[in-house]
Amino acid sequence: MTHLDAVLVALRALRANVLRSVLTTLGIIIGVGAVIVMIAVGAGAEARMAELINSLGSNLVMVLPGSSTAGGVRLGAGTRPSITEEDAVAIQREIPSVHVAAPSIRGNGQVVFGNLNWSTLIYGVTPEYLVARDWEIEKGRAFTTEEVKGAVKVALLGQTVAENLFPGQDPVGQMVRIKRVPFKVVGVLKGKGETLMGRDQDDTLFIPLTSARKRVLGGRELGGDTVGVIYVKVRETGLVPQAIQETTELLRQRHRIRPGQEDDFFIRNLSQVMETRAESARAMSLLLAAVASVSLIVGGIGIMNIMFVSVTERTREIGLRMAVGARSRDIMTQFLIESVTLSLVGGFIGVILGVMGSVLIATAGEWPTLVEIRSVLLAFGFAAAVGVFFGFYPARKASRLDPIVALRYE
Repeated sequence: MTHLDAVLVALRALRANVLRSVLTTLGIIIGVGAVIVMIAVGAGAEARMAELINSLGSNLVMVLPGSSTAGGVRLGAGTRPSITEEDAVAIQREIPSVHVAAPSIRGNGQVVFGNLNWSTLIYGVTPEYLVARDWEIEKGRAFTTEEVKGAVKVALLGQTVAENLFPGQDPVGQMVRIKRVPFKVVGVLKGKGETLMGRDQDDTLFIPLTSARKRVLGGRELGGDTVGVIYVKVRETGLVPQAIQETTELLRQRHRIRPGQEDDFFIRNLSQVMETRAESARAMSLLLAAVASVSLIVGGIGIMNIMFVSVTERTREIGLRMAVGARSRDIMTQFLIESVTLSLVGGFIGVILGVMGSVLIATAGEWPTLVEIRSVLLAFGFAAAVGVFFGFYPARKASRLDPIVALRYE
């Protein structure tokens, strides 16, 4: 018997019991579909995490002011003004592994254009800020170092602010009032999307640091040249730990902190925080896939069970085939093909349902999903492997039947 003959015989046997074959493949269909959906959900979460990491900026470190104490209670990071513009200049100038160091202050305010207004976050920054955050200009230009030194009244708008103040218009060149102070819009930033906490990064407005301090934000807490945060962009990912250590040593020296004394600043490695969350997303993706694959094993057990039933029902047929010259390997091949065919048909249907389920979750559930070809091939290949593994023992049992005993079976 050729392999083609074995395939045809196996298909005829499955077609003779269509309903039983369909019910047997349900376990494989559900298993493959579940694996694809779970991997798609996990991959979508990973992709979303990667987008968030990219929107934050690569190799980014934040230097924050220290904490103050009131009545014996520590008030947390940022409550003690301790870092300055000069600290940012020194970090960028004296630490070779640092690409840029961008000081920043921020506050809330109302922005007005004509009869439209919008409340947003107002950042006072230097041109290095956009480099540190990997933030590109969509229209217009960024403000220059000279404009920062001269406290020129120019502004960059985030996408959300631009859309709400200038619906259907080009904001570049227009005048807006920020807390009643007129500023000229020189550029619009590309969209960044939301943060992990759900805050819209595009609902923001940037003005020169000096303009923010002297004309818009000011306040006692921003007196002198203190800043709210310094964004430090490191040249390479592998240099981040070294940059953090060197920044710590430099700031302790500049702030005259003695050995054994506590730092009056905090340093946070944002890239490490985001990578840790990405690792958690990947681990969750693998866990979901592992849980879903259990249903594939259950489906395999169903195939094994039905193949044992098939061997029992067709014992006389097996004996007859052996009597007319069929070899043991022909019998084994026939039953293995039946088992694998059940798995592959179930796998094919499961792939279709899995892809449709992923699209439905992304559309109706508004949850990011990503169907990758490797996940489809993995689920389909696993289904075929299940068919071989769970069909082998029944096929082996059939091939070892004694022809005389099989012919006498009632």
